[in-house]
Amino acid sequence: MDRAQKEKVVEELGQIFESSGVVVVAHYTGLTVAQMQDLRARARAANGSVRVAKNRLAKIALEGKPCASIADLLTGMTVLTYSEDPVAAAKVAEDFAKTTDKFVILGGAMGANALDRAGVEAVSKMPSREELIASIVGCIGAPAANIAGAIGAPASNIASILSTIEDKAAA
Repeated sequence: MDRAQKEKVVEELGQIFESSGVVVVAHYTGLTVAQMQDLRARARAANGSVRVAKNRLAKIALEGKPCASIADLLTGMTVLTYSEDPVAAAKVAEDFAKTTDKFVILGGAMGANALDRAGVEAVSKMPSREELIASIVGCIGAPAANIAGAIGAPASNIASILSTIEDKAAA
């Protein structure tokens, strides 16, 4: 790899570290090509990505970034799983780690916050952005449904009272 290619890789990694909601660092020693493709497919399905990069270049890209604290994790054969959604990459990494013991999560970063192994696991258990949006929409919609029910209730009560009075008058 010549100098221009290295500079391009450092720039790409810098953008990843800056724009990602979460970055998970893991060792992948012994993973087969099929397993790595499976990991990439899972990440893609969750709107995330997987990147293998030279540790030295990744450390250079981390300089001055909010998540620079993860530089210590970049030793050995490391792979980065990342996503804009602060939860997606952590969920993908955790789920994949359960399927193979050759994928070992070391830690990661969520913005400026460094995450250890337990931190990544905790983030993976949080609801995703889509789940939170659905929950908020449900909370916003519920009062409107209750108001509509309350407004409609007196009319139906009056109608049933009038029907009862009518039935008694007819008898």
